[in-house]
Amino acid sequence: MREKIIEKAAEMFLNLGFKSVTMDDLANEMGISKKTIYSHFKNKTELVEHTTMTMSDLITCGIENIIAQEQNPIEELYEIKKFVMVHLKDEKSSPLYQLQKYYPKIHASLKQIQFECTHRCVAENVKRGMELGIYRDNLNVEFVSRIYFTGVMSIKDNNVFPTDIFSRAQLLDYYLEYHLRGIVTPKGRKILNSIINSNQE
Repeated sequence: MREKIIEKAAEMFLNLGFKSVTMDDLANEMGISKKTIYSHFKNKTELVEHTTMTMSDLITCGIENIIAQEQNPIEELYEIKKFVMVHLKDEKSSPLYQLQKYYPKIHASLKQIQFECTHRCVAENVKRGMELGIYRDNLNVEFVSRIYFTGVMSIKDNNVFPTDIFSRAQLLDYYLEYHLRGIVTPKGRKILNSIINSNQE
């Protein structure tokens, strides 16, 4: 039951926002009593914490599985983007903004986990791309991986990139192309252009 509660809570939080969903809403949606939820989680904050960490583990694990396939580094980043979009369901309600505003400690922990995962994955991706000659050989790996994370966080800011101007999927596509065009060699540019062209067909 605990896993089912987390699964339904994750779906509702992503679609409606962390603040908007009440324990009553969750109980009604699941057809169970609020008492049942409270037998697993002492309050909403604890439920939010367990749900965000479960979602984070799921995404981290999925990303690591993609990396283990050792695809071309450019294709790998597009695969990761696709995987993340499926699991975050386009984040219609800007749940991260609500998480930051109403549950700042949980948001800070999540951001730290996201940073460690992104930093490690992008650093490895950049090193492999340089070895394969598709990324420039004079890149500072630390700088590229950190600036990539900073950019990913920035495009989630609804004040700077409002959803009525950009969809989340569109933003990630723009950002990924922007990132890659800055680091690819002519050989890498051919791969990037072919991915972009095939995505537009």
